[in-house]
Amino acid sequence: MNSIVEFLKQIQGSVYVDEARKQKILTLLPPLNDQELSAFEASLPCALPEDMRELLRFASGLDGAGCRLSDRFEIDEVRFADVRGFGFEDVFPHAKELAVDGCGNSWVIDLTSESKAFAPIFFSCHDPPVIVYQTDSLLHFIREVVRGSNPPWESEIADVDRKLARRIWRENPCAMSHSQCLANGDHELKTFAESLDETWEFIDLRTPKLGDGYSWGRYGSKTGNKRYGNKRIFACQKKTRGRRLLDAFR
Repeated sequence: MNSIVEFLKQIQGSVYVDEARKQKILTLLPPLNDQELSAFEASLPCALPEDMRELLRFASGLDGAGCRLSDRFEIDEVRFADVRGFGFEDVFPHAKELAVDGCGNSWVIDLTSESKAFAPIFFSCHDPPVIVYQTDSLLHFIREVVRGSNPPWESEIADVDRKLARRIWRENPCAMSHSQCLANGDHELKTFAESLDETWEFIDLRTPKLGDGYSWGRYGSKTGNKRYGNKRIFACQKKTRGRRLLDAFR
């Protein structure tokens, strides 16, 4: 039994009423045909998991959810089969966009050649310029979208968009220094740090919890970002205020 398909069957046709008393009906987007499915599979860095193949033959997404994020923005549509890809390859080389928030920010699935499932899901934000871990379950993401479409319009998705992204920007809580990584007993962290110098700080998101992440643009729009292969260990280059001013005029 495909748990996502079963949940979509339960919620298909549900009627939601937002705070402005506007009515929305949740509908499923059409399934992929054989040609579309082949094109999507060809765009992946990994094999298409069988549960995703079954899901995409049932529906390619959902529309009309109305997951409230703020007074102005909401997630109205979720798409499971992004063929074009997300971009931002330094951080997410093979990401697939899942949903957007209405002001240029996205939820993406971070896929690698080692992926066995369509997960994990991150929130990629440009204002503030951070990424935030959301969940390791597509079903959980869909459930939270639906939860945020009903009174009191609260969800973990709204928490990430409203609060947790700003917390990461303010506090930079997951960052580790170059020296900390060199002294760490973790082989992958140490090896990554040895390939860079002390101007870089490091973020280990291999076993994240909701709200973990890092400020990819903390040191200006031209902040350097690197990733340790398929592993979810990231680094961004610290810059002095003077260097950031020079970058701004380039």
